[in-house]
Amino acid sequence: MTTHFNTIGVIGAGAMGRGIAQIAAQAGSQVMLFDKDHAASSRAISDIATQWDKLVAKGRVDAALAEAYKARLSVPKALSDLSPCELVIEAIVERLDIKQALFAELESIVSPQSLLATNTSSLSVTAIAAGLKHPERMAGYHFFNPVPLMKVVEVISGLKTSAATCTALTTYAKQMGHTPVQAQDTPGFIVNHAGRGYGTEALRIVGENIADFATIDRILKDQAGFKLGPFELMDLTALDVSHPVMESIYNQYYQEPRYRPSVITAQRLAGGLLGKKTGEGFYKYANGVAEWPAEAPTPVVEEMPPVWVSPRASRRAELLSLLKTLGATIETGASPSMNALTLVAPLGFDITTVAVVERLDPARTVGIDMLLDDAHTKRRVLATNPATRADMRDAAHALFARDGKAVSVIRDSGGFVTQRVIAHIVNIASDMCQQGVCSPQDLETAVTLGLGYPQGPLALGNLCGPTNILEVLFNMQTVYGDTRYRPSPWLRRRGAIGLSLLQEES
Repeated sequence: MTTHFNTIGVIGAGAMGRGIAQIAAQAGSQVMLFDKDHAASSRAISDIATQWDKLVAKGRVDAALAEAYKARLSVPKALSDLSPCELVIEAIVERLDIKQALFAELESIVSPQSLLATNTSSLSVTAIAAGLKHPERMAGYHFFNPVPLMKVVEVISGLKTSAATCTALTTYAKQMGHTPVQAQDTPGFIVNHAGRGYGTEALRIVGENIADFATIDRILKDQAGFKLGPFELMDLTALDVSHPVMESIYNQYYQEPRYRPSVITAQRLAGGLLGKKTGEGFYKYANGVAEWPAEAPTPVVEEMPPVWVSPRASRRAELLSLLKTLGATIETGASPSMNALTLVAPLGFDITTVAVVERLDPARTVGIDMLLDDAHTKRRVLATNPATRADMRDAAHALFARDGKAVSVIRDSGGFVTQRVIAHIVNIASDMCQQGVCSPQDLETAVTLGLGYPQGPLALGNLCGPTNILEVLFNMQTVYGDTRYRPSPWLRRRGAIGLSLLQEES
């Protein structure tokens, strides 16, 4: 097998180092796996060999090929033994001073033509390379855990990294079976930066007592199509990993409100509720399986009131068609009768404000989220205001559950759960495009492969409509008076002239 680098070094025998060593050997390179704990390197190579043996047993890898892979792995006795390496990839502790010292030593060991790469997930590549005599040959090479399964790698250019260095790493990533994406040296690079919108906005919603953890997870999975809810995801990654990343990006961007962390995760981290690995996080785990609270049953309503729909409701025609399908008695007057259930479908505004502005009786007013096409969701989300009567809330719940689709009822807020979270995701992604962190196409690729979103953030914005996303953000900024919801200029331009969010600027 022809490979871009015949001999490489991997420093650090933890999960990331083992994974990188495995795919590099599979790509045809001779791999020296070094760790200051010599025994850790030997254990890591044994673990990698076991993984190949399992693949052989499953018939996914030929036995002779697995033996060839194993022959490409070795354990050097000292760092100086890495001198023949054409590329050295560092995957050690996230400490700037330790990484700087390591690369300074490596520069005196390897040849002047050799490339150096850091697997850092949060530190500046420029800062790591700052003390080197030849910083142009160093770049970020950020893989994701587990490396053999997460098929994306961020190739990060520091301020002095040469284009040739990034080109070589990009080529090698493809030979390892991974999809490379190009990123500038900004906090969080692509994936960790773009991922700020999902969890932080969900935490804010919980912090406002709008809905509980499980309800938010159910809504974002069933309504928006995410594989894992934000609290399931944080339990999986563990708060001792995810909360420091939130704080790091927030502080590196000098307290930019869009990235503001939550006191909820800080407190739970301090209390040791880290997630699945400790048996309790946002959920409790029995034998590794989350214990989900039961959903509230659908209310039994003997006599359904007539329904009146606000003329300002988003997707009003679709909503009226749905109500007909559900068998509702629909009022068509200019205003609701005294007995009518009043439905509103705002974008970004809270139900209380809509009731007041439209001069509706708040006691009979219930909101429904119509940001997404109801036909493509598995759950409907309703919202009450503080004055909504229990009988009207129950009638709305029972009505929208008539066809068997799940229904969640949340408390009043500016924007529904899905509106808030998707708008935040799209806005952060748009701001990344504004900054030139990466191309829109690499952004979409990195997020879908690295975070497992149902679509890339810009495709989500296109699905909802850029003007709708803008309306959610503008209205939430009005409700909250918080620059956290300030729309990115990149998003505002596209919303104003109707361009696809994925369209490149001329």
